[in-house]
Amino acid sequence: MAFYINGKGKNPSGEVAYLLKKFILHHTGKWSEIVFLCIGSDRATGDCLGPYVGWHLSQQKLPGVFVYGTLNAPVHALNLEQSLKHIQKHHSNALVIAIDASLGAKKHLGYITIGNGSLYPGAGVQKNLPPVGDIHITGIVNISGFLHPLTLQTTRLATVIDLAETITGAILEIFSEDHSYANSLICL
Repeated sequence: MAFYINGKGKNPSGEVAYLLKKFILHHTGKWSEIVFLCIGSDRATGDCLGPYVGWHLSQQKLPGVFVYGTLNAPVHALNLEQSLKHIQKHHSNALVIAIDASLGAKKHLGYITIGNGSLYPGAGVQKNLPPVGDIHITGIVNISGFLHPLTLQTTRLATVIDLAETITGAILEIFSEDHSYANSLICL
């Protein structure tokens, strides 16, 4: 089940943070670290949400948190499987939170989704990639339609930046160094 949060709502970062905490605390697997897998490419405006969030997160010193997929080192269709193997090898006890841009219905443009379970990267543009993540967060950056690659190329950068900053703000609200909550999550 995924929840939809309006990115232009009253407190979208707070709503995303609340749900993310809830999903993390109720995750049934055993884990000792968290991996944010930020998927996308900086070569298409609509697909850069993940790398932009990853870049922001990589600038922080978050205890027990690892980030894959940034503007300088994106995780995308061509290296996703290799990145997953690396994460499994080096972070076998990690809770993986996957972040990606998505296409959706016009009424959900500018919304953020968050839910338990994997996301299917590239599904909106008919790519067949493996499902990723224990928890997923997406930003609906444009409307799904007939010309998917063109849709990602013509997405407004302002929409992507707004959604990425909301998602980043929510994560930092939970995992910033001055929060003892982050340490208690990692110690569970």
